[in-house]
Amino acid sequence: MAAISHVHTIQRAAEILGRNDELLWDLSDQLEPEDGVIWIIDVDDRQTLAFTDAGIDALRDIIADQIDVATKTE
Repeated sequence: MAAISHVHTIQRAAEILGRNDELLWDLSDQLEPEDGVIWIIDVDDRQTLAFTDAGIDALRDIIADQIDVATKTE
């Protein structure tokens, strides 16, 4: 596995996936750090989630399995 050289903030991941960041917040609890999700802690303890490319792929799979399938069956 290649070394991680960059991550995408949750807002950027939402843009890449064409979804809103609230949905990604809800789905991210299904991911572990080994899936490509990490916390970024800034000054004043501000925090946000970030995703590696693998994390974005994992989110894409979750969306396809849980959101898109549910939408098609309605």
